[in-house]
Amino acid sequence: MSATITGARRAPLTARERAAKGKAARAAAPRASHGEFEPASDRPDPVALLEQQSAERLPELVPIRYGRMTESPFRFYRGAAAIMAADLAPTARSGIRAQLCGDAHLLNFRLLASPERRLMFDINDFDETLRGPWEWDVKRLAASMVIASRENGFTDKERTAIVRATVRSYREQMRRFATMGNLDVWYSRVEADSLRDLATDHLDARRGKLVSRVLEKARAHDTLQAFDKLTRVVDGKRRIAAAPPLIVPIGDLLPELERDRVEQEIETLIERYRRSLQEDRRLLLDQFHLADVARKVVGVGSVGTRCWIVLMLGRDDQDPLLLQLKEADTSVLAAHVGESEYANQGQRVVTGQRLMQAASDILLGWERVEGIDGRQRDFYVRQLRDWKGIVEPQTMVPDGLGVFGEVCGATLARAHARSGDRIAIAAYLGSSDAFDRALAVFAESYADQNERDHQALVEAVRTSRVSARAA
Repeated sequence: MSATITGARRAPLTARERAAKGKAARAAAPRASHGEFEPASDRPDPVALLEQQSAERLPELVPIRYGRMTESPFRFYRGAAAIMAADLAPTARSGIRAQLCGDAHLLNFRLLASPERRLMFDINDFDETLRGPWEWDVKRLAASMVIASRENGFTDKERTAIVRATVRSYREQMRRFATMGNLDVWYSRVEADSLRDLATDHLDARRGKLVSRVLEKARAHDTLQAFDKLTRVVDGKRRIAAAPPLIVPIGDLLPELERDRVEQEIETLIERYRRSLQEDRRLLLDQFHLADVARKVVGVGSVGTRCWIVLMLGRDDQDPLLLQLKEADTSVLAAHVGESEYANQGQRVVTGQRLMQAASDILLGWERVEGIDGRQRDFYVRQLRDWKGIVEPQTMVPDGLGVFGEVCGATLARAHARSGDRIAIAAYLGSSDAFDRALAVFAESYADQNERDHQALVEAVRTSRVSARAA
């Protein structure tokens, strides 16, 4: 039987054939064509797209989302992944697909802890992950560099240099990955020490010290630090502290009957989510018990989705585990590239994260649960905080943001190389800077569009079409 199966199997393409496939894709989508962006004549109203998303969210939190998005064009961009996905759909495509982050703006690249307790740099947010055109992630990253640079007052020349450095790093790293074996690509990662070395080589002493401080701060952002910040002792028991409207304990959120039902719902979710974990990690989870639950507002684009933080305790009340249970909806990319192969959207998020990250949270998993309104919803679960650190672009000078962009570009290339045809992508990109130059043009054009969309939301708030609230 095995001989028959083997005989029926299609022979894999050789490296030479995969490279030829990549080069051939330039005919259908020349690299220069990626620089073109003109809003479609029938482009959807951006505010209407946001309202469509908000219709499925908690109505009392939606004004917070709009309030955050009106603060600046970059804040708007962070919540506008659905708008950009619709804009990218008609643009040039090479036809080569990879697992996409779906929201690869620069603030979704950050410091994270590996299971071995090493500080790494990687992509963090995978709510929109799905297979699709690899170019879309690169374009979202490139545009975010321009939008952040404009807010910092950088010149046209400085912005162009930052985007080209970011995209060049992606291209060169993809070409390097194309020469590597499959296991070598899989084991590749960016560790914190290499970031410190990069800062030493490219930045002056003062800015190099800032990088070192960011690394040390990330190491301090662990479970115990979050435990001290987010909890307090009430009547002799450890509880999550209220900070409304961003953190609301379940006892303050719902009347007693509904509170009991939601608590039971969350307990059921945790009991069943454990099945998505490896056996050894289930054993670890089983050593903790549920102590308290609160609703938490997170991010910008995610505001209004159902998100719970769960306090669990182990051997005593100084042995905490903080979990985040976050609602997972259909990816904003799905309307343009096809639905996920996973019926459970939490599984879609977790699978994409495991595929793209060099090392993922050991307690990352998923489950589906029926809410008190009778509707079934998908969730993914992860540790709330584990050595996370984020770079603040508003504090950067052009050289610093350029170096950061290079690291982001290299990290994104590594993530795509794990799931896409790295040899074909590398051959498509080639050794020239044609793609780099094209994306520098695209990023400026899209930053213009983002500013117009931001103003459209500001106007919608001014005219009371939508309500905004600061928080």
